[in-house]
Amino acid sequence: MNFNIITLGCKVNQYESQAMREDLLRHGFLLSEDRERADVTVINTCTVTSVSDAKNRKLLRRVRRQNPEGIIVLTGCMPQAFPEEMEQFSECDIIIGNRERARLIPALERFLSDRRRMIDIPAHLNHGAAYENLSVSSFGEHTRAFIKIEDGCNRFCSYCIIPYARGRVRSKPLDELKKELLHVAQNGYKEVVLVGINLSAYGQGEDFNLADAVEAACAVEEIERVRLGSLEPEQMEAPLIRRLAAQEKFCPQFHLSLQSGCDKTLKAMNRHYDAAKYAEIVSNLRAAFDNSSMTTDVMVGFAGESEEDFRRSLAFVKQIGFAKVHVFPYSVRKGTRAEQMPDHVSPAEKDRRAAVMGELAEQSRQEFLQSQVGLTEEVLFERLRHGYLEGYTKNYTPVHVNSADEALCGTVRRVTLTAVGGDWCEAVLA
Repeated sequence: MNFNIITLGCKVNQYESQAMREDLLRHGFLLSEDRERADVTVINTCTVTSVSDAKNRKLLRRVRRQNPEGIIVLTGCMPQAFPEEMEQFSECDIIIGNRERARLIPALERFLSDRRRMIDIPAHLNHGAAYENLSVSSFGEHTRAFIKIEDGCNRFCSYCIIPYARGRVRSKPLDELKKELLHVAQNGYKEVVLVGINLSAYGQGEDFNLADAVEAACAVEEIERVRLGSLEPEQMEAPLIRRLAAQEKFCPQFHLSLQSGCDKTLKAMNRHYDAAKYAEIVSNLRAAFDNSSMTTDVMVGFAGESEEDFRRSLAFVKQIGFAKVHVFPYSVRKGTRAEQMPDHVSPAEKDRRAAVMGELAEQSRQEFLQSQVGLTEEVLFERLRHGYLEGYTKNYTPVHVNSADEALCGTVRRVTLTAVGGDWCEAVLA
């Protein structure tokens, strides 16, 4: 019996899909050669916005049309966040939540035995939940391996459904992380990216923290680079930064989620820092790491955001000088506190603010890329496409080198960056 897995959403979802893929293969299932049709299709959902849910539903209907006799498994964040709605998803044969993907194989075996539709979504525990100890050994042809080390979030930002979909903070034990790092290193991966739902909270309530995870990854001889996924900024304190800076393999690229540069808006969002604290963390990181890059997410048009609030946020983004900014308009999320807030901004005004912020973000991006020209940096080449090699520096500057030498893929080489070529830098081998 063959299968496909379709993944929507973040790097954590991608990691979890790979863990399910390896579990299915271990139990005798075969990966389908047809990406459109399979005996079993697993859809790993994202529910971060209402748009995400619409994509889930559209995908589900398409898969059922293409696989009228196939088994469809729905899992991930959407069923966990909205279990009461799952009876409506009649296209699905099996629906399981986010807590225990170990239920996937038994659920399939049971369905194959009795063909009875199954919905199994255990609620998250508020206290004492164990970490779901998944592991992976490879990521197909990817040069870097994503390693999930944390799940859940205790922050409850007023716009966010994720704590309901993911539960409270849980962390991968260090000894299990070390085993997994060895497995991916043995399979040839030169770079690992540590990811989580609230990655900065790794080790919360335990006797270890994020620096311990980075040090464990850097200690593996075959791994040449270690970087972090998206971070909550308020937990990036000076002692942690010093420990990260002591690791030569650590990549100085920090995706620090901002959301707004206006203190009033941050408070309404229930973010746990103000603009001054955020700027202090950025300053500390830049002092500790040579040629670091700061990237972020910025939301515009949050409920109650005035024109003055927006202008404050705009000025703060300009002040920081990000290497890249993901700009998006606020989207009302059912089940969150922000849904009930007054003074929602009109869609047209949100789009206008997104365009203005986006223009500033592009200017900042080009200034950052221009600042890299003339530098000699190490690049991990990932792929050959259209006659050039593509890779990334340690601070995640994308680089193109005019070469067709496929043997360089998967290797780290020194290059000199010569020009800005769009959203990347042109370079030559040093």
